Amino acid sequence: MKKEYIITVYSENHIGLLTRITIVFTRRKVNLESLTVSESAISGVYKFTIVVNTTEEQIVKIVGQIEKIIDVLKAFYHTNKEMIYQEIALYKVHTESLYEDNTIEKVVRNSGARILEITKEYTVIEKTGHKEETQALFEELNKFKVMQFIRSGRVAITRDPIERLSEFLKERDALLESLD
Repeated sequence: MKKEYIITVYSENHIGLLTRITIVFTRRKVNLESLTVSESAISGVYKFTIVVNTTEEQIVKIVGQIEKIIDVLKAFYHTNKEMIYQEIALYKVHTESLYEDNTIEKVVRNSGARILEITKEYTVIEKTGHKEETQALFEELNKFKVMQFIRSGRVAITRDPIERLSEFLKERDALLESLD
């Protein structure tokens, strides 16, 4: 049965690594729902956060293939319950819609969104939350003809108090020292 998984991949910052990672998904005909890359808490280590809908059998194979890529330090997969995650969305609406009545203002306040910029032509609204929340706000605002809309990739951290990558690196370093 397919369900949503979050894959975290840790690596150094190497040119072409993103292409090699995405090829693993392409070969298995698994679509990426979201992809975010940023620095991690460990200096020099980058974190790829990838969201996919697939089976557990398939996710195990994908993570195994990703870990075989030379520049990858370690990869993990998690369910949504094991992660704390958010996305950010930006909406651009006509400023004149704000003046016609106070409906947009109420929608923004009730959704926990905030206004980032107001010009004569447009107003930019920001909402942070899960995809369902940002999509619901889009649908409400689109009644007033959203001019532009963009949602970021997911950013996520584990609920586990122990950073699994740090533990992996400690074990790897201890093993390497014992071989010397």
